[in-house]
Amino acid sequence: MNEPAVHLKSLVRTIPDFPKPGILFRDITTLLSNPAAFQETFQLLISRYRNAELHAICGIESRGFLIGAPLALELGIAFVPIRKPGKLPAAVERVEYSLEYGTDSLEIHKDALQPGQRVLLADDLLATGGTISAAAQLVHRLDTIVHEAAFIIELEGLGGREKLSCPAFSLMRFTEE
Repeated sequence: MNEPAVHLKSLVRTIPDFPKPGILFRDITTLLSNPAAFQETFQLLISRYRNAELHAICGIESRGFLIGAPLALELGIAFVPIRKPGKLPAAVERVEYSLEYGTDSLEIHKDALQPGQRVLLADDLLATGGTISAAAQLVHRLDTIVHEAAFIIELEGLGGREKLSCPAFSLMRFTEE
């Protein structure tokens, strides 16, 4: 697999034992705080999706907003937030999904997308695939087509990519055991 932003990996801070012992947290705030690196990150995404004939980008709360909203603006298409429960004011579609310990839910406005539209799912990181799989289920319920799921980072070895029902693209990969 080609990794288009391998040189940007050094700008991602690794924090051991966060949020719990044994986890290596990959922190993109150090990448985002470097204007040249942040711009390069977006240029790579813009060049990938400029001619993809997308109608909307669905960003997953909360770091997916940092990627999806400016990308949608640059591409001249809609940005649609996918949020945790209780944060969207109009009628919503909701999906519950399993976590390592328990469950969580995501919601999208029922009128956010039209049937047949092509969407890109955007989040900062692909790990186990639970959140992005739930987001894909949500937009499928609105009869849309998921073109791809886009990430800045993919944690390989956690099985996330294998769980997805849509193609995935990541700018950089880290091997996790």
